[in-house]
Amino acid sequence: MVVIRLARGGAKARPFFNIVVADKRNRRDGRFIERIGFYNPIATASEESIRIAQDRLTYWRGVGAQASATVERLIAQAAKKAA
Repeated sequence: MVVIRLARGGAKARPFFNIVVADKRNRRDGRFIERIGFYNPIATASEESIRIAQDRLTYWRGVGAQASATVERLIAQAAKKAA
């Protein structure tokens, strides 16, 4: 099964997450198919905190990829910011 989930990056106490499309059997921070965005939980007001490539998200959902609960929440948050 193909999933859309977060892959952690950054340093200790400075998290940064990539939103990736990956096979469910691969590790959280391991091999992935495509990077479609990022989430920076500690972004300042002048920095961008979420970016998601909507066209790629639509494509992957169209071919059956399932988003994790956290990614679903981030997608809704990004859509609210864009509107």
